[in-house]
Amino acid sequence: MSIIVWCVIFAVVIAIAFAATRMAAQNKEEGLHDTGLAIIEFNRAFPNEAIRQLQATANGLAVFVRLHDNKAGFMRSLQRHYACHVIQPGRVRVLSSQTGKGLSIEFLDAPHHNGAFEFTSAREASEVSLWLLGNYIAEPDKELPPANPTAANRH
Repeated sequence: MSIIVWCVIFAVVIAIAFAATRMAAQNKEEGLHDTGLAIIEFNRAFPNEAIRQLQATANGLAVFVRLHDNKAGFMRSLQRHYACHVIQPGRVRVLSSQTGKGLSIEFLDAPHHNGAFEFTSAREASEVSLWLLGNYIAEPDKELPPANPTAANRH
């Protein structure tokens, strides 16, 4: 009779261990690949910012956000919660990574988020770098000087 009790206890322990490893694997796989979740979390942090476009990294642990007024934002998955911030103009430094599919980014206002971010393609990395570049240029510098009329334009 005691062998049956020990076998049942052993089976329960194995079942609990199996369930725990499955849950841990599921948590590891979760990230910000789900754009709906990224939108909800970013809007929870910044309800007055209108999202225009999102671009997740290849591993899904970070998402770059293009906002309506050409500002940029950033989200990073930190195990059980997400860190979100709006990148202030001129407060980020960007370099291309060695692979060409990534960016090495230094956040001057949030140095704990500095790092290399790899995307699935070079096109995605260049898109994000353009967002950050657009965010980097000051508003007065975006205005073009008035065009001088040329001989071809004169009537």
